[in-house]
Amino acid sequence: MRYVKKIILFHLFALFLICQGASVYASHTMGGDIQYVCLGNNRFEFTVTLYHDCLTGQQEAINADDPSFYAIFEKGTNVAVLRGSTGAAIIRQVVPTGFSNECISNFPNVCMSKMVFKFTVTLRPSTNGYTFVYQRCCRNASITNIFSPGVTGSTFTIEIPPFTASQCINNSPVFHTAPPQIICANNPLNVDFSASDADGDSLSYELCSAYIGGDEFNPNPGLPGQPLIQAPPYTPVSYVPPFTATAPLPSNPALAINPTTGLMTGRPTAVGRYIVTVCVKEWRNGVVINTVSRDQQFVVTDCSRNVIADIPQLNYEPGTYIIKCDNDRSVFFQNSSAGGNTYFWDFGDPNTDADTSLAFQPTYTYPDTGTYVVKLIVNRGTTCSDSITRLVKVYLPHVTDFRFDGNLCQGSPLQFTDLSVTQMPPFTFWQWDFGDGQTSTLQNPVHTYNTNIENHVVRLISASQKGCRDTAIKTIVIPYFDPSAGSDTIIVKGYQFNMRGSGGASYEWTPTDFLVNPTDPLTATNYTSSGVYPYNLKITSAQNCVANDSVTITVVDKPWFIVPSGFTPNGDGRNDIVKPISVGYVRLLYFKIYNRFGQLVFQSYSFNNGGWDGYFNGKPAETGVYFWHAAAVDPFNETYEAKGDITLFR
Repeated sequence: MRYVKKIILFHLFALFLICQGASVYASHTMGGDIQYVCLGNNRFEFTVTLYHDCLTGQQEAINADDPSFYAIFEKGTNVAVLRGSTGAAIIRQVVPTGFSNECISNFPNVCMSKMVFKFTVTLRPSTNGYTFVYQRCCRNASITNIFSPGVTGSTFTIEIPPFTASQCINNSPVFHTAPPQIICANNPLNVDFSASDADGDSLSYELCSAYIGGDEFNPNPGLPGQPLIQAPPYTPVSYVPPFTATAPLPSNPALAINPTTGLMTGRPTAVGRYIVTVCVKEWRNGVVINTVSRDQQFVVTDCSRNVIADIPQLNYEPGTYIIKCDNDRSVFFQNSSAGGNTYFWDFGDPNTDADTSLAFQPTYTYPDTGTYVVKLIVNRGTTCSDSITRLVKVYLPHVTDFRFDGNLCQGSPLQFTDLSVTQMPPFTFWQWDFGDGQTSTLQNPVHTYNTNIENHVVRLISASQKGCRDTAIKTIVIPYFDPSAGSDTIIVKGYQFNMRGSGGASYEWTPTDFLVNPTDPLTATNYTSSGVYPYNLKITSAQNCVANDSVTITVVDKPWFIVPSGFTPNGDGRNDIVKPISVGYVRLLYFKIYNRFGQLVFQSYSFNNGGWDGYFNGKPAETGVYFWHAAAVDPFNETYEAKGDITLFR
């Protein structure tokens, strides 16, 4: 009994802790990121920025993040070399929404606050480098794209490359702007996730996975009295299908981030809260030396911006309006904005101040090749204005072309050869569409047409490393070729019979047995004995296309005439009619069917007639036995008569 009481007390205590955790460590985090500066002498100044939900997140939980806690692990060994506190926040403030109420219809009730911590640590030189880690629980419980968000925490990391004594090997990238707060469903999304790097390293941007850190039982890892921050690797959050790290929310066009500029674009189509994570990779000498992630919560609401600046973008390169690769440097700008009265364009030409326009859809001619940042401001200088930037890339000519070689015949392989020329090498892909439902990504593919369609529109798209694309279109005509050796046939020995080849310009029968002229598709035959005789017919078209077809001629000693003994006219497509079957007879004199009362229910005077379908006087005839009488004439004008009975089944 004492043991049972202990168990009950333990569960009550655990329930108390969970309830307390729900109060103090409620789901409140909206995201964050980390950056650092190398100060020299092995010292690094870290800046940790945390974003909180100050609308639905509990204030006690937000206060519990000041100060926060971190750990630093040596890469390779994953040994913790430092654990500590960030110290008190140097900034605590509500982040402005960036919009006024009059500029948004159905203005959403949102609030995002941020804490900024700045502190310095000293690390011994390492040939492995380090990973800085911050963890906290929990996320907003109403997030829709991951499982169990209310009890799922966050892990933020940043890497320090290997360094030797007193050397400053690296400074991390720094994001230019805060995450967005107001995202209106079915409105264009243009969010700047670009960063700058003090060392001049190259930066690339991509959508990536968020990671779990902490839970309802360990909401603040590293806090005194709480379990420690665990070493890498970390577990990605579990996305609710169909969402993934690279497709984190419903959007049309799909949410995407330009890998070069960091501009995120799309058009979210459903309200909700979604975890979206952006990774910035820092490249030096072709190697990634650091990855910075920004894990944040996107709140898509049923609002609408009254003024929207919008310029179309390429579906294969987000944030880019056009990639123009020819000798004409004039660019026509489409304007997809809404709610505008005035428009101000800056075409990003650094060589002049006259690269502006007030036109709705202007044209600008660039003086030279290059990449230009074009900016459109709608309702410039007013309370409700909006702006957007797009890249315009003007390069040297890129021309797609191809040729094809081979016989223009069905079933004959054609060699397709890429003749494209680019002044912005290298090529990155080729996309062939052969016009018959088949495609290829090879530079020089081989393709065979096997359809009876004569005209095939072939398209080739080639692209270069700079994004230049061009399309070449040519029509290939494969002349219709329908070779045939005829149908398998039963004939009577001694009767006149001609073969029935067709579809070509020249023919060759093999073997030549019993054929008068083996090169005549309609050659006469002279069979002297019964048997089964297979033939192959080689058929050549006027375009020298070659095909082969086969036929079997069965020779019998005498003519025969039969009528099936029964049939089932039930409409299933099988055995629904009855008619005479003949070999060696040239003409049917008559075929008559009588019922048991002697009434004539059907008559025919040709072998080509469809036969009796089981109807009499427009109604289904009764089941039972019927009687038939027929007469036919052979090639020698002799008449053959036959009688019998038929059973009708239903």
